[in-house]
Amino acid sequence: MSENGKQAAAANDREQFVGFFPQIVKDLTEDELHQEEVADAVARLKEVVEYNVFGLDHDYGLTVVTAFRMLAGPGQEDQESLLRALAVGWGCQLFVGSVLVADDIMDSSETRQGHPCWYKKEGIGLGAVNDASLLEACTYQLLKRYCRDQPYYVNLLEHFLQTSYRIKLGQALDVITSAPSQVDLNRFTEQRYKAIVKYKTVFSLYILVGAALYMTGRDSEEEHAHAMSIMIELGEFIQIQNDFLDCFGDPETETGNDIQSNKCTWLVVQCLKRASEEQRRLLQENYGQNDLDKVARVKKLYEDLGLKAAYQDYEESSYQHVSGLITQHAVHLPAPFFLSLTQKVYKRQK
Repeated sequence: MSENGKQAAAANDREQFVGFFPQIVKDLTEDELHQEEVADAVARLKEVVEYNVFGLDHDYGLTVVTAFRMLAGPGQEDQESLLRALAVGWGCQLFVGSVLVADDIMDSSETRQGHPCWYKKEGIGLGAVNDASLLEACTYQLLKRYCRDQPYYVNLLEHFLQTSYRIKLGQALDVITSAPSQVDLNRFTEQRYKAIVKYKTVFSLYILVGAALYMTGRDSEEEHAHAMSIMIELGEFIQIQNDFLDCFGDPETETGNDIQSNKCTWLVVQCLKRASEEQRRLLQENYGQNDLDKVARVKKLYEDLGLKAAYQDYEESSYQHVSGLITQHAVHLPAPFFLSLTQKVYKRQK
């Protein structure tokens, strides 16, 4: 397919994906609306879904559709199969929406993609805890509605449930490591950082790839292990990029608070590797506090230790490493899919 043809196909997939959202809302609300006793709860559900799911980056759920097209064999790209891929893509959007709603509460975040976090909206508060659970429950409702009669349904369901468990373990690690008002620099080790990234970031990405693999009949442990080998490195690349942009990204678009929130990030881990005793003491005195002057001191320390240049070096070497892993592991998998994911985030600025 020519480059123009690929772009046209991608634009068509996006249009179909976005256009399918009203059907998703209908699927999740119509079955219960006739029951007066839960009508208020269903109305709340509709609001939760529309605020927290549709506004997410559509590339996330759309990845399922893209991967499905690249993996699909003869007879697998019929209209009903593509419809199921759209539904599973939105199931992933619901799933990550549930993770982000809960994450914002635990991190005391103020905004999400330029809008107030759900729990920050008037009248919501900690009721958002249940809303996060509700969004994840909707994921399983959607899988059941569209995929129950498919041979891969059990594998797909277990894939989502196992991913949910793993991400919650990662969130627990993050909470333990970044406890508010308890700055313990000894916890910010590379080993702990990699564990948090693997369980929080990598698995939230692998849910997309794994879903497409199962939907196209690729259920061998070997194929999933190869895909995971790629996604572990790509997920770490993306998270380190997020950490850097949270601190040094464009202030017009980035409103990160990793320093104030006492987060275990790539930057603080690298800082501790390079810091003298005096610089470590400065970090201890200023990290994890909601004080702009202290945040500025930490950023200045990062700059003094050359972390901007260190990140540029990491970005280049990691890109080459991930590209090599794709060549090595994408033997029976579509290498162009993994390469496109990598190229999409390489040199990302926001």
